[in-house]
Amino acid sequence: LGWWMGDPVQLKDEGNKYFQAGDIDKAIECYSEAIKVSKDKKVLAVLHRNRSACYLKKENYACAASDASKAIDVDAADIKALYRRCQALEKLGKLDMAFKDVQRCATLEPKNKTFLETLRRLGAEIQAKLKTTFSTDSRVQNMFDILFNEDMDKEKKEKAANNLIVLSREDAGAERIFQNNGVALLLNMIETGKPEMILAAVRTLSGMCTGHKARAMAIVHMVGVDKMCSIMAIDNEEIAMATCNLFQCINDSLTGEDTMEYGKEEALVLDASKDLKTILLSLLEMVANNKVSGHGRDQALNLLTKNVPRKDLKEKDNSRTLFTVDHGLKKILKVCGQVPELPDQLSLTENTQLIASVLLNKLYDDLKCDPERNNFRDICDEYVKSKIDPNNMDKNLHAINTISGLLQGPFEVGNALVGTQGIMEMMVALCGSEREVDQMVAVEALIHASTKMSRATFIITNGVSLLKDLYKKTKNEKIKIRALVGLCKLGSAGGDDYSLRQFAEGSTEKLAKQCRKWLCNPQIDTKTRKWAIEGLAYLTNDADVKDDFVEDELALKAMFELAKSKDKTILYAVACTLVNCTNSYDKKEILPELVQLAKFSKQHVPEQHPKDKKDFVEKRVKRLLKAGVTSALAVMVKADSSILTDQTKEMLARVFLALSESPKDRGTIVAQGGGKALIPLAMEGTDAGKVKASHALAKIAAISNPEIAFPGERVYEVVRPLVSLLHTDREGLQNYEALRGLTNLAAYSEKLRMKLVKEKALPEIENYMFEEHEQIRQAATECMCNLVTCKEVQERYLEDSNDKLKLLVLLCGEDDESLQIAAAGALAMLTAAQKKLCTKLTRVTAQWLEILQRLCLHTNPQIQHRGLVIIYNMLNSDDSDLAKKLIESELLEILSVIGKAEDNPKRQEAIDAARTCLVRAMDLGLIKPFTSPS
Repeated sequence: LGWWMGDPVQLKDEGNKYFQAGDIDKAIECYSEAIKVSKDKKVLAVLHRNRSACYLKKENYACAASDASKAIDVDAADIKALYRRCQALEKLGKLDMAFKDVQRCATLEPKNKTFLETLRRLGAEIQAKLKTTFSTDSRVQNMFDILFNEDMDKEKKEKAANNLIVLSREDAGAERIFQNNGVALLLNMIETGKPEMILAAVRTLSGMCTGHKARAMAIVHMVGVDKMCSIMAIDNEEIAMATCNLFQCINDSLTGEDTMEYGKEEALVLDASKDLKTILLSLLEMVANNKVSGHGRDQALNLLTKNVPRKDLKEKDNSRTLFTVDHGLKKILKVCGQVPELPDQLSLTENTQLIASVLLNKLYDDLKCDPERNNFRDICDEYVKSKIDPNNMDKNLHAINTISGLLQGPFEVGNALVGTQGIMEMMVALCGSEREVDQMVAVEALIHASTKMSRATFIITNGVSLLKDLYKKTKNEKIKIRALVGLCKLGSAGGDDYSLRQFAEGSTEKLAKQCRKWLCNPQIDTKTRKWAIEGLAYLTNDADVKDDFVEDELALKAMFELAKSKDKTILYAVACTLVNCTNSYDKKEILPELVQLAKFSKQHVPEQHPKDKKDFVEKRVKRLLKAGVTSALAVMVKADSSILTDQTKEMLARVFLALSESPKDRGTIVAQGGGKALIPLAMEGTDAGKVKASHALAKIAAISNPEIAFPGERVYEVVRPLVSLLHTDREGLQNYEALRGLTNLAAYSEKLRMKLVKEKALPEIENYMFEEHEQIRQAATECMCNLVTCKEVQERYLEDSNDKLKLLVLLCGEDDESLQIAAAGALAMLTAAQKKLCTKLTRVTAQWLEILQRLCLHTNPQIQHRGLVIIYNMLNSDDSDLAKKLIESELLEILSVIGKAEDNPKRQEAIDAARTCLVRAMDLGLIKPFTSPS
């Protein structure tokens, strides 16, 4: 920009040259320089007008509009600037302003076709927009009219309800419903008392409260928290869940996980802390209220579990938990203490008490210091003691059941209570009672107390004899089965060697057989059959028991049916049993030195059971798949997050991984919905669980049609878990299978390839192309071969100063044929898409020509064909020096030999490619036309 730096006119001309040549950035630089130095109003107007054209090309519409305005300020009739501003405003969505600009253009030049066409188009768009705005309002009215019309047919009503819900999910629609007196009308729908009307109204309110703090607060005040609680309290699972979702949407919007931007004034008005406190108190009020249904109670507890404890222990503030402990702990304990068999109890579902235990555990874990924990313990202590009454058996049961609830939650709190004065004696007394319910409550408490062996010594001394007596004496199956589980649990609590053979009733197999019999007996109530699975969860530590169990198809099917039932308290036991049967637990290494040492000191040597060897495990997997394990797992994964703990999720992931070991079985897993069931397991849970689930996903993704294995949008969710397995600290097998899975996904659609790029998979895949390990290197290269159609990937190969292209060329020269096919395939596609790469290819390594010649002479027709396509791309790359160089080398002879060969179906692709190369060389005038063989 030398000597005429200071001359705006020169700079303008320079800018125009760049603009003509298509170098927009340089043009903007020149015009901007000129604007800085120009004093002349008219020149400035032209400069702004020109720069506006540049910004339009760069799709920077705001700057384009403002530059055009500056030109129009100087000359109101500047027709070019007016039309540019019109184009920019239209892109910015300001249709009415754009319309005014083009109106002025058309007045100045009434014959200009472009202006008239734009005028007509914008006019029509504005009409359409007005129409939809008005019609949304009338549509909203119309939907409510249909819903309140008694004579309307059911189908029309359902459609209107659905439309309302869909409308509420987009911001503009939600605002329309709100402005059209919608909240009052939705409350009227709720007042009808018809379940489908209530559901539609609650779901619409959820949509309206999502992501908009001001609207959510207004709705809370118009509907009222009490009203929402009373809806959630209805005895209808769907309504309870929908209302729970409404509360969650409100909570998310009020706690500021909210996308809307507000001004300072609004932020002051929108202080939500008071509303959040009201909601928390109302939910705690629901927990022990006897007017609330079991479903409503479950959802109130779920909301507390999800929103009270800190999401991340790095946060300092646990005041919500402290508030909940002070105002609600006794209410939660009351739920744990309910004994459904007695009169006047709160209504519960099968899951309520476990959800309450999980909540207690989360609250206790969220406490930060000893004084806080002591306060928690004191409240529990005081509550249990207040229930103990020598003259009232039912109150005592409530106390013992409360301890059971604590043992399933914050174990140490429950464990301390079991050890306090008088509790054990009461359990002994209850075991000896005549009433079935007394015995049941006591036995279950004993079972829960014997969880952690080290702390259960006094349970063992007292409990074993109690349980044995009960087991032998009782005629009642319900008690017998529970006593048995207690014995199993105490037996396995000491590890495998502290074997059950200490207890009466002979061998483990006999006990397991008894459990299987109970499991298959439909005459026994579900709760009791559930305990049979608890027993098997312990007994299947023994390999003989595993083998007998999987041979018993009726027992397997009975377990899977129970796993699919509404009662989700069973998930953990089913998961344990399946982990044992598939041997997917972490194996303990047995060191040979230690075995010698143990033999020498005459100690017991832990040995692997012959039925735990690989072929037995494989047979068991086949049996489980045949009995329908996958569909049971798919249902289990959908359970409520509070019951499906991270621990259980990890166990399910382990089972899935064991099931998908053999490629032959993966089809069965996909057919029964296993593919999509794995996604949530790979997304959240323990680290080990997520890795195992991702590994199983990789195995499935590698060999199935992604559209069938992961239907719909699900397939995009599979990418992240697979990419996470490419991490260098994952095992080689996991890297390899993740690459195989990604290769299959990348072959599938451009959208999936883009998702891979977005999840930052490229650098990882490139690293593995450098890998020593042959199979991993091949898998990575095949994956890259499927990705090179992506613009982003081509950009990476075009960048300077990297070895990516060099590596691909060198991989073409390796001896491994499948590696060559992948590398040459990638190179063929890259050179076809980006002509610059043809020239670059010759600069990255001196061996390029030799490697390409070897490809073209290869005996494998697939490799040969790919080599010849690369040569064709190079001849076609507009680099005449390169084309000349190729034809002057031995390649001409190679091409002639292949091209002149007889047609041959096995090699036809290569022969055709060679002929195309020769024709191209003739077109370039590099060789004389030759007469083709007659």
